Amino acid sequence: MFVSASPATIPNAFRRDTFYPAISSANGLKSSSWTDMETFLEEYITLLRVERNLAANTLDAYLRDVHRYLDFLDDQRRVSALTEVTPDDVRSFLRSLRDQGLSARTRSRILSSIRSYHRFLEGEGRTRTNPTALVESPRLPRRLPTVLSVEDIQRILAAIPPDAPLGKRDLALIECLYSAGLRVSEACDLSLADLLQEEDMLRITGKGNKERLVPLGQIARERLDDYLLHLRPTLARKGPNRGKVFLSRNGKPLTRMMVYNLLKKWSLEAGVTAPISPHALRHSFATHLLEGGADLRAVQAMLGHADIATTQIYTHLDKEYLKEVHRTFHPRWK
Repeated sequence: MFVSASPATIPNAFRRDTFYPAISSANGLKSSSWTDMETFLEEYITLLRVERNLAANTLDAYLRDVHRYLDFLDDQRRVSALTEVTPDDVRSFLRSLRDQGLSARTRSRILSSIRSYHRFLEGEGRTRTNPTALVESPRLPRRLPTVLSVEDIQRILAAIPPDAPLGKRDLALIECLYSAGLRVSEACDLSLADLLQEEDMLRITGKGNKERLVPLGQIARERLDDYLLHLRPTLARKGPNRGKVFLSRNGKPLTRMMVYNLLKKWSLEAGVTAPISPHALRHSFATHLLEGGADLRAVQAMLGHADIATTQIYTHLDKEYLKEVHRTFHPRWK
């Protein structure tokens, strides 16, 4: 787990005491006691982990974003201390990201990490102001999520032979992703103890380590039982698995990239040309529920969305579906 900054990964210029010069209380700022960058970043990451209860992957992303920002300030020799950073410095950094071809969505995420970092500096009395407060986020194009048709999902599942070496696992995994609307990280982290078989539910630990219970459909339950009884015991004997449900051929827990690759493999085998990813199955789960008349709040709870506005994007897809039905079947469209 990423809980602290490694000295080897911290830009050299920011490991020197000069980047955090002693700040006397006479000027209204808290003394930093010549804090070095390793310790300071460690404090920041610890705060994110403990107070905000962020997952290891999220902590890793925050740390990478901050390192990238500090590297830029170092390479450009724009400032000698973080107390000197201005909004123009932050804007220059964002322009450099754009020039590197990073999408508006990625630039916006990195800016969010930097804002969090500067809020931490200000809150700890290391700086007087937050230079990111006056910086606008990149404009994000409105993009509806990719949704697979029910027929495409059925074709992918039909393309997986149950008697293939890992067929039972892949069938169970894809059925669970679609039946429960899991994030790929949630599927990879799923433990045997999270299978509430008597209730036909999964206990999912989502973003912010928040738990939720999600029902599992009958077909998914049957595929999961088949895998657990007839394949997982063999895989589990091959390597350390920490009680995770979905294992690789070497007996280790599946990674996100492994899940992506196996899904890509079977979609190609099925001849499905729509863009495919584990998250597309999650999008499809939500959209198909709403198309069937499910309550928005119930879908929000199953997806684990903190804000219902995040779930509401799927209602736009549902409206497109309704318009398509209207165009297809209403006599005045003919």
